Formats: sequence, C-alpha cells, structure tokens
Amino acid sequence: MTDSENEVLTRKSGYGQFCPVSIAAEVLAEKWTLLVLRELLAGSSRFNDIQRGVPLMSATLLSQRLRTLEHWGLIERIQEPGARGHSYCLTEAGMALGPIIDNIGVWGLKYMRQTTFADQNLDPSLLMWDMRRWIRPESFPCDRAVIMITVIDVQKRMRNYWLVKDTDEAVLDLCLEDPGFDVDLTITSDIETLTRVWMGDMPLDSALRNRTIQCEGSAVLRMSVYDWIGLNPFAHPSSVRPKITPGRVRV
Repeated sequence: MTDSENEVLTRKSGYGQFCPVSIAAEVLAEKWTLLVLRELLAGSSRFNDIQRGVPLMSATLLSQRLRTLEHWGLIERIQEPGARGHSYCLTEAGMALGPIIDNIGVWGLKYMRQTTFADQNLDPSLLMWDMRRWIRPESFPCDRAVIMITVIDVQKRMRNYWLVKDTDEAVLDLCLEDPGFDVDLTITSDIETLTRVWMGDMPLDSALRNRTIQCEGSAVLRMSVYDWIGLNPFAHPSSVRPKITPGRVRV
C-alpha cells in the first residue's frame, strides 16, 4: 500500500468520538467489511475465494475493503513463493474478531430469523460455496465420490452443481459446470428447503422423510449422509468454528 493510500485511509472522516465502540465501528461498520472478515475467518485466503463468499460485491470494492483491513492491521498480504498473485492472512487483531463475528451470527439467527430465509436472501451459488466449505469429505465411506446437487426452483444457469472428492484426498471441489464424471449421488431440493436444512432450521431426516429433499444413487453415501453433511456452523451455535476442509472451485 502506498503512502498516499495510507494517508487517505487515515484522514477518512469518522464519528469523532473516543469511545472504543466508535473507533471499532469506523473500521468494521462499513458495508461488506464484516462479510469479508467472515470469509477470511472461514478459511478463504485468495481474492477469488473471498469474492465467491460475497458474490454481489464488486471486485473493486473488495480490493478497497482489503486495503482498509490491511491498513488497520487486521490482515497481511503475503506473496506466495513461485506463484503469481498473493494471499491474505489474518493478524492477531483480525483473528481476535472471530468470537465477535460468531456471536453476531448467533444473534442474527436467533433474533432476525424472519428475514434469514426471505426470497432475496436465498442465493444457491453462495449456499453451494458454503456447503463445499463445511461438508466433511474425510467422513465419506468411499475414496472418491461425485455428488450432484440440483436446486429445482432457480434460474437454469444456477440449478446444477457438482461436489467432487478425488481419490485419497480429504478435499472437496465445487464444480459449476459438469466435470464429466459419473455421478454417485444426486441431491434434489428447492432453495428454501435446502437452506433451512443447512442452517439447522429444519431437521434433515424430516426433509428426507417428506421428500422435500431427495437423495438418489449410492446406498453407502445415502446411509452415511448424516456423517458427512456437516451443516453450517451456525446450525450448532455452541461450536461455530469447526475445522475447515480445503478445496477448490472448478469453473
């Protein structure tokens, strides 16, 4: 970051109060900032991965927010050896925000539930990215698996997704186009039901029993779904920061 950029950020008008809440809000209360931090805390470190967690945020604005977080010492930009580009790493100050952001999420799920599942907040691409992040591929009963998820009530271009676990890797990749592999398990549902189950608002066994979620294919994957499905950490607010599994997006 250049000296002139640092000067602009430092001179930015604030609330004009010495209160620590005011000082913190000057850094954290800008639109998108908490969501960018959420993505970093959830394990995203590359620009494109962070952006997939905030798909409605422009690349320009994301770059600005990352520069701001770097300026205030919440993240560090790290050049990756032998690779183009860089990654972002939370500093001690950034990591310290983890419990705060977790508690904001728990509060939102408890007291803002009436808007959590509103139509305008149901994004299948974001849901798939979140599922890829928290599903436990190490709990799959097979070394290699391809799971196709079909969301029946969204635009055609956002309807099908593939989760791929490669042989001998505890890694799950998200494919936005058909990777050309045989599908072992197909999960079909509408966006609201899938989101409610993922967020712990509806039990998975209820959705399977009434067939609002349908699983077809490999018997061992169907029988073990409760072991590997993972669920969003806010579905279990007493433990909102489980171990994150790495993965990639294949476009």
